[in-house]
Amino acid sequence: MTDLRAWWWHRQGLDGSLDGEDPATVLARTGWARSVGGANPYLTLFARAGVHRAEVDGAVADLAVHELPSARGCTYVVPAADFGLALQVGRSAPEADLARVAKLGVPRGEIDELRAAVLDAVAAGPLDPVALKDVLGDAVRNLGAAGKKQGVSTTLPVALGLLQASGDLRRIPVGGRLDQQRYSYARWDRPDSGLSDDAARVSLVRRYLGWTGGAGVAHVRWFTGFTARVVKAALAELAPVEVAEGVLALPADAKAFAEFVAPARPRYALLGGIDGLFLLRRDLSSLLDDGSAPVPGEDRTIGQFTDLPDHAIVDRGRLVGLWQFDVDSSRIVWWTWDPALATDPDLVSEVERTAAYIRDELGDARGFSLDSPKSRAPRIAALSAASGDGRVRR
Repeated sequence: MTDLRAWWWHRQGLDGSLDGEDPATVLARTGWARSVGGANPYLTLFARAGVHRAEVDGAVADLAVHELPSARGCTYVVPAADFGLALQVGRSAPEADLARVAKLGVPRGEIDELRAAVLDAVAAGPLDPVALKDVLGDAVRNLGAAGKKQGVSTTLPVALGLLQASGDLRRIPVGGRLDQQRYSYARWDRPDSGLSDDAARVSLVRRYLGWTGGAGVAHVRWFTGFTARVVKAALAELAPVEVAEGVLALPADAKAFAEFVAPARPRYALLGGIDGLFLLRRDLSSLLDDGSAPVPGEDRTIGQFTDLPDHAIVDRGRLVGLWQFDVDSSRIVWWTWDPALATDPDLVSEVERTAAYIRDELGDARGFSLDSPKSRAPRIAALSAASGDGRVRR
């Protein structure tokens, strides 16, 4: 398992092989970066290639990368070469919102009319939701208390979601930053993959297996959101090779894995809790030596978590510790299962490097949009208490 974990880590570019590459290249090689209004896209690119925030924001402004609704309808930061594919594989997800408002008495035709009105409204330039509501007036319906219970207070978000999924509209982050969720909306020439829907599904599975270096059928289905029938058909066309029990890799990757030698020396990285190393498979047990290891401040062991409770420290693909950023002290609070790592100079150096990046360029390392210094205070306290504060570094 050690070699397989190190192989996954290598394919994720966490071995230094992507140092100095631009954001689009990193995302094309290692996979789309999940974005939920937190720091993950920035941490993803910094850990793999040392990319600074200004470079990422510049790539966003130049449309070299963009935040799009894609696999499973979830938002990812995607390289330009994949814009059309990302939209195509996630195109049907907003249909669920249509069904939701239909139960509230909103017919499809009303949403279609609102979509057309939105496109007319932004024809002269980008508008934020407040400005859009002012321009659209009564075309936006307030859905009242019943709508709030369903998580949709007006019809505008439904129209915006459909227009983004179709590629007719794109959202522009306020201030150009990915670690927040305030946007304006602009017309867009719809990106086109040039593929049929069936070919697009195969293309996504091919990319996924390349990003991961190998995964199980359940992992493929989790990331893509495709049915078992669709995944089976895609795998039949790609003819992957089993490189470990239940782990399938593209033939070229299987050959490369057979020749791969895991590094003897540690190489640490501080990653976001939804980094692709974890989220592409969503299988924490495969990255652990001992799934029964305790988690500070929690009643569950680490193996009982589906998603990480904190950001992560990894070494050659193995999960070795957890961390959070403490805004009040501008430092990283961190903890490892092996106490001996507390004084490992390589790990201490990586903690300090990442802390300086967050402090100087990001200001915080939110896990998601609603994360805040106050909401994460219990986790910071738990990590600090477990480490005796001896692993807190500026």
